[in-house]
Amino acid sequence: MRILKQTFLLLRKDLLLETRRRESLLTMFFFGTLLLFVFHFSFDLTPERVAEMAPALLWLAFLFTGTLGLAQLFEAERSNHCLDALLLSPMDRGALFLAKVCFNITLMVLVEIVVIPLFWILFNLRSWELIPLLFLMALLGTIGFCVLGTLLSAVTLKARARELLLPLILFPLMVPVILATIRCMESVLRAGAIGDAAPWLRLLIGFDVIFLTLGVLIFDWVIDV
Repeated sequence: MRILKQTFLLLRKDLLLETRRRESLLTMFFFGTLLLFVFHFSFDLTPERVAEMAPALLWLAFLFTGTLGLAQLFEAERSNHCLDALLLSPMDRGALFLAKVCFNITLMVLVEIVVIPLFWILFNLRSWELIPLLFLMALLGTIGFCVLGTLLSAVTLKARARELLLPLILFPLMVPVILATIRCMESVLRAGAIGDAAPWLRLLIGFDVIFLTLGVLIFDWVIDV
């Protein structure tokens, strides 16, 4: 319970800062919607063809949008040396990791709530009843992205050109999450259920659980590197 209380307090601090500055959320929102308009005007696709490509196009937008958020994840603490004070406090380092993961998930979910319906509108898709299940699959992928991204954001925190280094390290390691999420979303769009994508769903859930647990356990060492 101690680590959960510390996580809540740190998450509350990050959310209050974001509501005052609105830097990360606005940047992610405008970048995500901009990518959708680029896709819309670049591809002349029929609704049937768009339904096949929707998972890949959506996840391409989510990946680049989420990477912008990860690049600024520790910026507020680093710019005013607040991170040093947090690390010197008797706080559990795992709570800091969980708070940053939850914060980035919150930002990405807010963007996805707007981006997914906007994608349906721009490409004239009619299967609106599938959006809740599709959003659930996207949420599981978002959790895996944020867990691994937060861990690597801490690893590259003191590196030069970290904005360039982070995606170079993150994207290859994200291949299992990307493949699993796209396969699950494809199955939802085609059959209206998980169906044959159940093994991919188990892979996605296992990835989320394993790396979330691993991140909490090793973040104490990672943040001090």
